[in-house]
Amino acid sequence: MTVLVTGGAGYIGSHMVLELLDAGEKPVVLDDLSTGFRWAVPEGVPLVVGDFGDEDLVTEAIARYDVDEIIHFAAKIVVPESVADPLGYYLNNTAKARNLLETATGREIKRFIFSSTAAVYGDPSRNPVTEDEPLQPLSPYGRSKLMVEWMLEDVARAYQFNYVALRYFNVAGGDPKGRAGQSTPNATHLIKVAAQAALGLRPKMQMFGTDYPTPDGTCIRDYIHIKDLAQAHMLGLQPGKTGFYNLGNGDGYSVRQVIQMCEKVTGQKIPAIEKLRRPGDPPRLVASAAKAIRELDWKPKFPKLEDIVATAWAWHKKHPNGYSD
Repeated sequence: MTVLVTGGAGYIGSHMVLELLDAGEKPVVLDDLSTGFRWAVPEGVPLVVGDFGDEDLVTEAIARYDVDEIIHFAAKIVVPESVADPLGYYLNNTAKARNLLETATGREIKRFIFSSTAAVYGDPSRNPVTEDEPLQPLSPYGRSKLMVEWMLEDVARAYQFNYVALRYFNVAGGDPKGRAGQSTPNATHLIKVAAQAALGLRPKMQMFGTDYPTPDGTCIRDYIHIKDLAQAHMLGLQPGKTGFYNLGNGDGYSVRQVIQMCEKVTGQKIPAIEKLRRPGDPPRLVASAAKAIRELDWKPKFPKLEDIVATAWAWHKKHPNGYSD
């Protein structure tokens, strides 16, 4: 099959492209390269440079490469930024996704995999969070993703259209073969920031909020390896699969615990300073992925935080500037 991967030159998208290639499938990348990189697209994989909301461009790409399915990653993803720029997030994440869906249905794309987020749950009343938890996002980022989920449900009712929406918890790590990793220069991912501090690229890192109702006062999150995430998307491409699925390991780690693990893996002391809470951050988000394990037959291969940090560190140590040099 031929799969159009929007955002395929970015962190998660580039790993998805590798997963498709490893499975013998044919990926086509659509990316505006605002946060992605040409070098992240493997040799021989077509790269269409442009906006996923451009219906003419997407229509042409689908026709030219005979695309069967779409995996949609392209989005703005920084929660505090979404609070400061809600209209920008609703334009990019929601309005343009609507254009992409119209193009997909017009070209009779039968399967659409959507990169959603645990942010749709907001501050859940229970952890681990199941897919039945009320959807009450705290940020424009979470709301922008939830709106796309609603659109997917409505489109599936109106057309012969199947979708799988994967609600990620905290994605981290690098390709175990060293082919790709988190390379966005100003990325706010905790493990990337810690790796940069360990390499001396940052004088120190910041902990946003140390007064949360958690054992050590810092936020607790569930970390999932990028390889396991990509594998879940491959399973979502199976015929007959549809619906919403959490992706996480069911283990919660505080910011302080993650920093300690990064110090263990890197062998470096990582200086961190305490800062005020960021808007839109719930105290605790931990996944129940039982539904994905049961219905998609998903079996994470890298569930341990130490392995996640180790593959991220291997990438950053070899490519401190984030490039494939």
